[in-house]
Amino acid sequence: MFVVIVGGGKVGLNTARSLTHMGHELIVVEQRRSRYELLKPELEEKLLFGDGTEIWVLEKAGMARADLVVAVTGDDEDNVIISQIAKLKFGVPKVVARVNNPRNQATFDLMGVDSTVCAATMMLSMIQHELPVHQFVPLLSLRRENVELVEIEVSHDSPAANMAIKDIRLPEGVLVIAVLRQGRALLARASEVMLPGDQVLCLLEPGKEKELIRSFLPSRKPEDVQAETSIDAITE
Repeated sequence: MFVVIVGGGKVGLNTARSLTHMGHELIVVEQRRSRYELLKPELEEKLLFGDGTEIWVLEKAGMARADLVVAVTGDDEDNVIISQIAKLKFGVPKVVARVNNPRNQATFDLMGVDSTVCAATMMLSMIQHELPVHQFVPLLSLRRENVELVEIEVSHDSPAANMAIKDIRLPEGVLVIAVLRQGRALLARASEVMLPGDQVLCLLEPGKEKELIRSFLPSRKPEDVQAETSIDAITE
């Protein structure tokens, strides 16, 4: 597989190292002269100096034959542009982009970027998972596969409380995969009884979040529950 990595920072460099170790062919595009000179002894012919938002630079990098493009610069606008050029101009099958500011995720989604990675969002999700005050936590979104992984609490007034998983009426498109209880993960066997205070891991289709919240937290408005863990609420 031939991979074009645009952005030679720590993320780009470590990605290049890992892909090289796996035996893939690649090239790293870096526009900062100081960084380029720093990377040159290690990457040698796998490194190209230039602005990755310029079409001629990407042509020189071999974008036309790329199987995968990884846009990991420190600028979200550049990453969106690189992704669009890769998809629309060169027809690259798969594009992965770094999202530096979680508030820009919607722009990447709107532009149809195949996969995005946002370290801040992932970190916030893990923090929310560790905090008992959050009743609903989005953990992972796989847009290409059209599935999401979320964590939701079984409240004391939940219809699911003290019921076996097989007897719970879940919204269509929702699958319970594990129950977290007192620091342990229990596989979601049909006979497993959910207890108040349990945290439940669910796979669901995008757009099913509100139905799931109504099923487990009937006394709360879904909009209020989701707002508690939204990026805007956390970063204000």
